[in-house]
Amino acid sequence: MERHEIETLIGRVALNDRAAFTLLYDATSAKLFGVCLRVLNNRAAAEDAMQDSFVKIWKNAGRYQANGLSPMTWLITIARNTAIDRIRATRKGHQDIDTPGLELAATGAGPEALAVAGAEAKRLVNCLDELAEDRGAAVRGAYLDGQTYAELAAAFSVPINTMRTWLRRGLISLRECMRRE
Repeated sequence: MERHEIETLIGRVALNDRAAFTLLYDATSAKLFGVCLRVLNNRAAAEDAMQDSFVKIWKNAGRYQANGLSPMTWLITIARNTAIDRIRATRKGHQDIDTPGLELAATGAGPEALAVAGAEAKRLVNCLDELAEDRGAAVRGAYLDGQTYAELAAAFSVPINTMRTWLRRGLISLRECMRRE
């Protein structure tokens, strides 16, 4: 599914469109389950975390802002953070995440932080554009779209170790670019 289609579905979910939510679930649940499973290493816990993630997506879809980056990044971040929260809750003996009455505080950024983040995002996009076209596309695929090394290696018809090298060198180039600007 294309980036704009996912953004459209998130927008419709923000309007409490259940059909859009079903389509969004069908289009993204496999990827988000994979993220949860990678973090938790337990299928049942990953299924629970994914379900919690979609509850958060339903409740917070109105907060999503299309910013030119992949909407999958937003969805993957929710899934990953939900899985990490589950680990923290079990390790520290805190209340279970499903406990009634447990409220999650909104930690939205203020206007100044949003302005700084916007400027940093523009710098990052400029630095990504400096990379060779295939290297930049690979970095975007891995870190913005959540693609695996294997998926990227297949897409670019290169060995997996070559893809790892591309990504590592791409990140080094990005770091250097971000330091100089």
